[in-house]
Amino acid sequence: MKIMVVGGGGREHAIIKKLKENKSVTEIYALPGNGGIAADAICVDIGAKEIDKTVDFAVANGIDYAVVAPDDPLVLGAVDALEAKGIPCFGPRANAAIIEGSKVFSKNLMKKYGIPTAAYEVFDDMNSALVYLETAPIPTVIKADGLALGKGVIIAMTRDEAKEAVRSMMEDKVFGASGDHIVIEEFLTGPEVSVLSFTDGKTVVPMVSSMDHKRAGDNDTGLNTGGMGTVAPNPYYTKDIAERCMKEIFLPTINAMNAEGRTFKGCLYFGLMLTENGPKVIEYNCRFGDPETQVVLPLLSSDLLTVMQATTNGTLDACEVKFADAHACCVIMASKGYPTAYEKGYEIAIPEDIAPSVYVAGAAIKDGNLVTSGGRVLGVTAVADTLGNAIEASYARVKKIQFGNAYYRNDIGARAIKAGGN
Repeated sequence: MKIMVVGGGGREHAIIKKLKENKSVTEIYALPGNGGIAADAICVDIGAKEIDKTVDFAVANGIDYAVVAPDDPLVLGAVDALEAKGIPCFGPRANAAIIEGSKVFSKNLMKKYGIPTAAYEVFDDMNSALVYLETAPIPTVIKADGLALGKGVIIAMTRDEAKEAVRSMMEDKVFGASGDHIVIEEFLTGPEVSVLSFTDGKTVVPMVSSMDHKRAGDNDTGLNTGGMGTVAPNPYYTKDIAERCMKEIFLPTINAMNAEGRTFKGCLYFGLMLTENGPKVIEYNCRFGDPETQVVLPLLSSDLLTVMQATTNGTLDACEVKFADAHACCVIMASKGYPTAYEKGYEIAIPEDIAPSVYVAGAAIKDGNLVTSGGRVLGVTAVADTLGNAIEASYARVKKIQFGNAYYRNDIGARAIKAGGN
């Protein structure tokens, strides 16, 4: 089989490495991929949002199955375009990907179908939003409606910060058209949990839960990032909470999307907060999370391609999806200065013995060498019988990797250990 994976980050590298385990896979193409992915797939210089070129490539090269991994091409209709040419895909069509593409849509969906989430108001006029903030509870959360590279959410601790956030989105257009409409919502507190799930639009199979570490610095300090590391499973996500989420959130979401004529197939990501009033949805993503994928897929003991095809074919209820009874830790190695300004072009040295557990995100090939080309450079994952051992093994591997300007947090998993993870 010839497989095409759209995207070029650590998430895509993790997906590609897992797909390679299937003996029927003869070739994997990554569009565009990156310098590290080039060791495991044939990289093609076509951007993830270049949908016409993606479709033309798939047709010309006889692609048997496509995996569309990032949010942008999903929201733009990459799956629709590929399926129109007879190419089966993993991922939702555009009318279902809107669950991430529009926060206004997702919040209204939850309200309509009684899915627990934070109280909220929607605004498309800046002055109305500013008037509302005069009396709104503080802290509050301001969200741009559309996609904003994961950065369109601002937690405002004061009224002035909230007003500044509104102005930056709606007047200054820091997130472009994504800020034409905004959501102002209740500030929730409690442990956060990420749950990725496979779904064919009828059956939903949650994957192992995970805990992300968004802040750039140790002890959850510094700026928000795309993720500095993850552990799985999340110790806060107990069996009782999982059952409650299935009943109150997961199945109701799938059923709600069906009722709206927007059947969702692929990976649906539930960003949850475990509040004192029960689990609530913070956000939906229409695809695998990054870097959550880098701890969840290494724990998948079933064949990934088989599971993906079952979501496409509507046969997930007959497909065995198993995860190892183990723990995983992923530490992100970034360029110092991320997520703001950083230097790049430093040569990366990854020992061969740990290369299978390294997922490259921001790297390029220059003069035959792998060099840094992004903020988050790579993720280093370890799987072990206990969380403590997985953390220890992951950091041991991190110390073997060398590149100039390298930076990483030293406390990935510490919060999970404190919460009772073993």
